[in-house]
Amino acid sequence: MKIIQLIGGLSTPITNEERGFIQQHPTAVKITSLGEHEQWVAQNLVRKGIYTISKDSNTLYNNLNESDS
Repeated sequence: MKIIQLIGGLSTPITNEERGFIQQHPTAVKITSLGEHEQWVAQNLVRKGIYTISKDSNTLYNNLNESDS
């Protein structure tokens, strides 16, 4: 790995479906407003550290600095 890659940070691979979810919900989204499949995609994004769940477990918040990564 090159130094320039370390300085830029590590990248997290995401699928096209996950990218579409991020583009549809760039900042925050209520979990109750998501369908079953969207909840599954959101769960994968939480596992990857792209979204976090609020303390009341009702809202997902985007952790990305940019809207499109």
